[in-house]
Amino acid sequence: MKSPKTFYIALGSNEGNRLELLQTAVDTIYREIGDITAVSNVYETPAWGFEGNAFLNACIAVSSRFSPQKVLHQILKIETSLGRSRSATKTYQNRSIDLDIILMEGEVIAAENLQVPHPEMQNRKFVLYPLADIAPAEIHPVMDLSIAQLLKNTPDSSRIDEFAGKLLRPGKKFSFTNCQYIAIEGNIGAGKTSLSTMISQDFNAKLILERFKDNPFLPKFYEDKYRYAFPLEMSFLADRYQQLSDDLAQYDLFKDFVVSDYDVFKSLIFAKITLQEDEYALYDKLFRIMYKELVKPDLYIYLYQNTERLLENIKKRGRDYEQNIQPEYLMEINKSYLAFIKSQKDMKVRIIEISNMDFVNNRRDYLSLLEEIDTELS
Repeated sequence: MKSPKTFYIALGSNEGNRLELLQTAVDTIYREIGDITAVSNVYETPAWGFEGNAFLNACIAVSSRFSPQKVLHQILKIETSLGRSRSATKTYQNRSIDLDIILMEGEVIAAENLQVPHPEMQNRKFVLYPLADIAPAEIHPVMDLSIAQLLKNTPDSSRIDEFAGKLLRPGKKFSFTNCQYIAIEGNIGAGKTSLSTMISQDFNAKLILERFKDNPFLPKFYEDKYRYAFPLEMSFLADRYQQLSDDLAQYDLFKDFVVSDYDVFKSLIFAKITLQEDEYALYDKLFRIMYKELVKPDLYIYLYQNTERLLENIKKRGRDYEQNIQPEYLMEINKSYLAFIKSQKDMKVRIIEISNMDFVNNRRDYLSLLEEIDTELS
């Protein structure tokens, strides 16, 4: 899972209700691309390079996991949705909205359709003034000068005035203040690790990830379930218990926010499916003893995906030892999880249907998930 990076995006408009168009663009960028972490003042400037209406200009900082090319694709779509029509010629013209990626965390991009840093930013007050509002110390990666220095040295002598209207920073404040420990569960390939990681990054949460990759019995189990089921489940139980005991002991659950991509009860769920009756009876006794000692999550989230979607996800992520997983096995896992959830009386549980979602690549889906979690906590 990629960590978010900060994009600095310049906005301009000289047609229609200029301030409203800028605000709509900012709101749409929040829904489609990433969190808006800073918004500049709004400035009014004469049209640059052609005879036209005066522009309103601003700049925003956007935290996004998307690639520069995807961010570019999204802002071009936003421009089109707000009435921007691009001329085949390269001459300047009036426009309802103009969105440009100016900087991206010190990176240099030289693609045919995208150049970052913007090659003319140092020569344009209408870019530098709003950018200096929100990132005066940001360094131009090619010129090795701060934005404040570029503004001081710019040859642009055109007039620029601060506009009375302001842009609002969009987005609901998902604080999760009513919760210290969330466990996110789901079937194989449901996306629990991705969601846990995204929440930890966006809300400064401590992250606990299951260490399944280190289990030497897992590939063997998928080859011969009957032979390796018991050692697999015992090793998982021991490792999960030790990890949760050690990791949760490090944190002050009155101060720290912790998110995990599993709950230890999954051990019993999988064991019920994979073990023989006598093996499961022994396993259940050991589990109950260990389970009493562990901290329970304040909120247990189950990401439900149908079997067809799970198989697609498993194939897409390409782990060799998972490619022979049968639909019946995934259906049995879902069934066992749901039975466990129905039996819980003291644990706060939220089942979220995500079969038609792609919260990693579609930000609207991610925001929808956050809204559901926040509603449950509220």
